[in-house]
Amino acid sequence: MKHSLLLMPFIVAFVFYLLAYFRKRGWPVYRLVFWGLGILCSLGAMFGPLAEKAQVDFTYHMITHLLLGMLAPLLLALAAPMTLALGTLPVGIARRISGPLRSWPLGLFSDPFVASLLNIGGLWILYTTELYQMMHGNMVLHLLIHLHVFLAGYLFTIAIVYIDPMPHRRSFSYRVIVLVISLAGHNILAKWIYAHPPFGVPRTEAELGGLWMYYGGDAIDLILIILFFHQWYRATRPRYSTVNNYQL
Repeated sequence: MKHSLLLMPFIVAFVFYLLAYFRKRGWPVYRLVFWGLGILCSLGAMFGPLAEKAQVDFTYHMITHLLLGMLAPLLLALAAPMTLALGTLPVGIARRISGPLRSWPLGLFSDPFVASLLNIGGLWILYTTELYQMMHGNMVLHLLIHLHVFLAGYLFTIAIVYIDPMPHRRSFSYRVIVLVISLAGHNILAKWIYAHPPFGVPRTEAELGGLWMYYGGDAIDLILIILFFHQWYRATRPRYSTVNNYQL
């Protein structure tokens, strides 16, 4: 099976999260639900009937793109896996993990602009060149592209909405500018696909796929936007003293 190499990491990730959940007293159950749904979305995009149809029909391929590159990363980010890991692992191991989080390479790749370039830019390369057609005839390339789509989507999500600890934090103003540009880049690409089918894709499939990418992507992005502005509001809202009602 083409994606068998990608199956095991998701299963291991779910098992480890489940074990950490039972060790971390008071950890919200809704985060476990988010994690499970994120894993299911990822696996559904790579295995089963939907994944099989995606091999021969671009419309279904675009649905798997939305699941693997957008919805699954958002759900997994909302599960706050790093926070759970740092709260349940032994202190020594937790320090070894938190060290690389402060390193400059992670700071570079977690920058919203760089993450957006990897995410949206990668999709432009995939759908406007012969790469999409090539990946269906090369198992290794197929796996690498799916891995990139997932990782780039997750990296972009955690670079815009801070759920887990993020040492290299960027301002809300900077992140919202990158977010708007990224949304525009994604929607323009959807329209481009609608008008200019990728190599080897029938026009009818390209049109349906473009519509899925445009409207489906907007629906998922709307959740991201709501989370982002909710965080911005909570960080900047006025706070008042409970004693004399003066603004603090």
